[in-house]
Amino acid sequence: MTGPAGRLALHLVTDDRLPLDRLLAVVDDAAAAGVDVVQLRAKSLSARELIRQASALSDVIDRRCLLLINDRVDVAVAARDAGARVDGVHLGQSDLPPDTARRLLGPRAVIGWTADSADHRAAASVPRDGTIDYLGVGVIRPTSTKPDHPPVLGVDGFAAFAAGTHLPCVAIGGVEVEDVAALRAAGAAGIAVVSAICAAADPGAAARALRSAADAPALEGVA
Repeated sequence: MTGPAGRLALHLVTDDRLPLDRLLAVVDDAAAAGVDVVQLRAKSLSARELIRQASALSDVIDRRCLLLINDRVDVAVAARDAGARVDGVHLGQSDLPPDTARRLLGPRAVIGWTADSADHRAAASVPRDGTIDYLGVGVIRPTSTKPDHPPVLGVDGFAAFAAGTHLPCVAIGGVEVEDVAALRAAGAAGIAVVSAICAAADPGAAARALRSAADAPALEGVA
């Protein structure tokens, strides 16, 4: 891919357990370390608070990486109206359809879609090309940031899933730095993490380690 959607290798998904000042510091460190995408995920917040956080994150990121909003197309639109640079959304299966998001956000927006079953993968092939930029596929390992997560795929399950779609697949759910090589060999276009950066004692160092692993030459046969 070319353009913004081609920058998928390393995603930071925010942890809504962090107070805003700490979240901004973590995102600043991660952006400096070279993450490609920051995804604002805060399911417990009001739309107004999400817009405020999106604007604050946009200022901190300062175009160093992409900013996506999890689930809320309305927040993405409103944050843009308020002057924030929001590059797109990541949608779940119960959110607005990706084709609706594309119409609202425009052709240059990045639109990701969560997919963790064969039915989801099949549904992703229905919209016309250019509607969905990538699939978020997981979970790879059990994760405390999503206690209601779907069945664990592991690396082998991820590989089987990714082989069945032409869309880039980003691995998410309990991913650690030591998983990156195996996931890339399994066909991952990128990896997405929450705790691996947000819960690290040194988020910048954690992000740099993940960046280095994501940039290393992919090795065939890694398991």
